[in-house]
Amino acid sequence: MSKPSPKASSKAKQSIKTSAHPASEVEEAMIAKPSTRMAAILYDGMLILALLFLVGTLLTVIGTLLTMETGTESSQAQSLPTWYQNIVMTPSFVLTLVGFYGIFWRRGGQTLGMQTWRLKTVNNAGHLLTWGQSFKRILAACLMPLLFGIIGSLIGGSRAILLTSAFLGLIFNYVFCLFNRRGLAVQDMLSNTITLKMPKTENEGLWRVIRNRKQNK
Repeated sequence: MSKPSPKASSKAKQSIKTSAHPASEVEEAMIAKPSTRMAAILYDGMLILALLFLVGTLLTVIGTLLTMETGTESSQAQSLPTWYQNIVMTPSFVLTLVGFYGIFWRRGGQTLGMQTWRLKTVNNAGHLLTWGQSFKRILAACLMPLLFGIIGSLIGGSRAILLTSAFLGLIFNYVFCLFNRRGLAVQDMLSNTITLKMPKTENEGLWRVIRNRKQNK
């Protein structure tokens, strides 16, 4: 397992120090606390659920028209074919999740929820993530929920236990910060990225970043 070195993390924080104040008043970005990260996830989670619901609805309509005969009574209702759910719907949900975080992280390092709490995700050099780094970080964040979900399914087997176990795996990612001497989450260590709490003067926000880029073109 490759771990971000203290020197690399220090470089990431130093590269985003404020420069508009005297040296005695300079604020420095700090590694974000797990409670703040979880709050940002709750904000983003509502938007992600809305996107997944929209994608799921569209794919269900398309799948019904393409693969099933529609009836006129509730007793004639059918389920979408398993192959369609596994080959079309599941990858679409994954791509929606990757696209959501990838676009925000590449544009300004902040999702809407992260912007609210002045969080910013960068690589160890302090630069915005590439698509490859974004994908690697998302996979790393899904590792523990997946492992916990597998264990839950082996123990109980019900869908409720599976979902509860996966949620505990998500929580574990951030509880791990409390035991890591540098406060890194599981996905930070596995993807060589880091989430920082930004000073107020350095928290540009996503929309200002996009607006500045358009003006510079």
